[in-house]
Amino acid sequence: MKKIGIMGGTFNPIHNGHLFLAENAYEQIGLDEILFMPSKNPPHKAKPDMVTDLQRVEMISLAIRDNPHFTLSTVELERDGFTYTADTLRLLTNENKDVRYYFIVGADSLVMMHQWYDPQTVFNLCTVVAAGRDQMNVRKLTAQVDYLKENYQAKICLVEMPMMEISSADIRSRVAGNKTIRYYLPDQVIDYINQHQLYHT
Repeated sequence: MKKIGIMGGTFNPIHNGHLFLAENAYEQIGLDEILFMPSKNPPHKAKPDMVTDLQRVEMISLAIRDNPHFTLSTVELERDGFTYTADTLRLLTNENKDVRYYFIVGADSLVMMHQWYDPQTVFNLCTVVAAGRDQMNVRKLTAQVDYLKENYQAKICLVEMPMMEISSADIRSRVAGNKTIRYYLPDQVIDYINQHQLYHT
């Protein structure tokens, strides 16, 4: 079966931390492709009102255009209402019977996954790939992995990667404060942000 990874999120904006995690997952898990899947209306966050869906899509496209195994997926943007990972995985698995999906998250998201909408379906329909060493206290992360495996029969793979403390919120704050964001994002995304005056107050 084809092994496809999914990187979900608001990507407001996409940054090098996203790309670094995706590339490490691709290499260490042996994936065939990774889908970058921006959320339209995530229930756990306020809908971003600083940029449009199209602008987020265009920034993702710029960030991944030079990587042949990174692909943009707008499946969640094309749906109405809240976008839940469980529903997205149902849709994808029904349409692609020959694909095994790997949902890629940071260690901080892994700790919260049991609080997601319909977590059992998420764990039934994919293998969760999470950032491992240096991203969180090892004991805390190991305990969460054991909890999810025991209570949800979750399939979890940890990928090792150096700590990269970059967040979209920090980038937006730095732009608003006229601070440099060089090396936080691909240069072409920085150019796009500056050209369209995104995140400036």
